[in-house]
Amino acid sequence: MGKSEAGKAESAKSSGDDLTGRRILITGAARNIGSSLARRLYDRGASVGLLGLEPELLEQVATSCGRAPWQLCDVADLEQVSRGVSYIAEQLGGIDVVVANAGVEANSSILGGGVEDMRRAVEVNLMGTYYTLRAAGPHISHEDGYALVVASAHGAAKHPFRGPFGASRAGVEALGDALRLEMKHLGTKVGVAYIGDIDTDTTALSFDGARGTLASAGTTTVADAVDAFERGIVGRKSRVHAPRRSAAVRHIAQRAIDLRPSHIRGVA
Repeated sequence: MGKSEAGKAESAKSSGDDLTGRRILITGAARNIGSSLARRLYDRGASVGLLGLEPELLEQVATSCGRAPWQLCDVADLEQVSRGVSYIAEQLGGIDVVVANAGVEANSSILGGGVEDMRRAVEVNLMGTYYTLRAAGPHISHEDGYALVVASAHGAAKHPFRGPFGASRAGVEALGDALRLEMKHLGTKVGVAYIGDIDTDTTALSFDGARGTLASAGTTTVADAVDAFERGIVGRKSRVHAPRRSAAVRHIAQRAIDLRPSHIRGVA
């Protein structure tokens, strides 16, 4: 199947490094960043394998990526992750790169929010990443191996009503940093992606008048996020940011949050 015209246009904006022959596993590959990244990497010459929860969407992405192998997988389930990674590795003849992209939002206050919000954020974002790295680790334990985990701008800038999400993503950052040191002797590299909110009406931050400051510091688009992931994979980088400016302004966003009145709407 030919490369998509949209993918070609996106790839033209990227560096000239060739990804031909790279075998890349992506979790959360059915939609949004995961599906767009799969198509981008396929258009760059990579062979991709897909794990996700929505079979019809996964099949569509797989078809657009040269009938890439895919399998249903809930990353919060260790057995499903182990089976899924093994299947993709068998179909691709190995794995060079794993992108632990699957995750959930958890917009909830610590005191007033549901316990299930925290539990789900930890199970999917943190434990799901942990399971993915454990399962894929043996396959990427070589000098060309690379893992990219997805943290968040909110793991560093602690937002009210985002505690469960920020905590789970901060844990992902810690996993990535630790694994980088553990696999260094093998030549494997590990990157952490710091991604802001995807800039849509439903995800842009809005805390009274603070929206402009926080949104400008921490929101991004799917295209920007895919660009960042691609840069990380091509360069096997230890840190990638989307938007790029988030690395420089994260402390400004946190300062704005810290200076807000104690009577934040919805909090006693």
